[in-house]
Amino acid sequence: MSLRDVRFPLAALPPEATSLRGEVRAFLQDEVAAGRWVPGVDTWLSGWDAAFSRRLGERGWLGMTIPTEYGGQGRSALERYVVVEELLAAGAPVAAHWIADRQTGPSLLKHGSEEQRQFFLPRIARGECYFAIGMSEPDSGSDLASVRTRADRVEGGWRLTGTKVWTSGAHEAQWFFVLARSEPLGEDRHAGLSQFVVDLHAAGVTVRPIQLLTGAAHFNEVVLDGVFVPDERVLGAVGAGWRQVTAELAFERSGPERFLSTYLLLASLVGHLARQADAGAVAAAQVGALVARLMTLREMSLSVAAALAAGQAPATQAALVKDVGTRFEQEIIEAAHLVAAVEPDPDAAPDSLARRLAHATLHSPGFTLRGGTNEILRGIVARALSAGER
Repeated sequence: MSLRDVRFPLAALPPEATSLRGEVRAFLQDEVAAGRWVPGVDTWLSGWDAAFSRRLGERGWLGMTIPTEYGGQGRSALERYVVVEELLAAGAPVAAHWIADRQTGPSLLKHGSEEQRQFFLPRIARGECYFAIGMSEPDSGSDLASVRTRADRVEGGWRLTGTKVWTSGAHEAQWFFVLARSEPLGEDRHAGLSQFVVDLHAAGVTVRPIQLLTGAAHFNEVVLDGVFVPDERVLGAVGAGWRQVTAELAFERSGPERFLSTYLLLASLVGHLARQADAGAVAAAQVGALVARLMTLREMSLSVAAALAAGQAPATQAALVKDVGTRFEQEIIEAAHLVAAVEPDPDAAPDSLARRLAHATLHSPGFTLRGGTNEILRGIVARALSAGER
């Protein structure tokens, strides 16, 4: 196998996507005009607005791929992609429902029990149920196989003990999926791992927000001190956690949020340069190159979305989208610093280049960390290529 074999087949949006895009865009314009929220940079993790999530649920724009028998819309993954693109491009405050809609729903559909589906999926589709992800741990980085959180068998369920970190939204969410070691560590580090659906308000759970450079917090440390999880809250099969979580990561790593976090900054930069009579050819070339890369990343991400909808597991392609996309987001910030004669100012007007540049700069350290560091992602790609050569 070579990089040429890691293909991204072109995926076409369905015909109904155009009218759907127009509906979503008009709704978002009305929301902003009514002053319900202010568009922002990186709001898919930092913009928590439960009321907005519920309004999306009322319109059928959450749980779009969830079957109707579980309260969803039964629509295609590519229709959902259109809605997600518009939300991100508008800088909408989607953090409350984001993880539940993006990956918890599909994971429950694939691995959850009927009771779990009946309980959680309608709530996710209504924008009323919010999830976090309990994968990463202190001193483990993105090496999920090294998790030390322990799940001990007890009567009627399990006791979970350990610490999760970089758990986005845990201080606001109600539930999270926890990857824990349910069997002693053996030669195969990937064996003996299980996933559990944990109530973030259960006895023994402590959530400690981690402040960003902005002073706000969306990352958290979550300590599990003998937290009881009943058998009915085990996700999928005991011991199958590694297989389940790697499939889940394809949803987490390949979406348009991996290259649209700073889209509003790019749009502001284009508008700023268009108003400058002396912007120059160099600045235009830099921005043009960014726009070209944006369209390429979009095609890659769409391709992964289509593969996931077809039941495939494009882990390598998803890792590439995340690696290239999050570096691209940082390059937008670097270009804005270089070509715009504007100082970052977090107190400037909400729609100004100065404010968006300030917020993007302060959020940027997390871009290449969340969802797996770039170094780990390149290791995934390298192992896939190496396996193909043997």
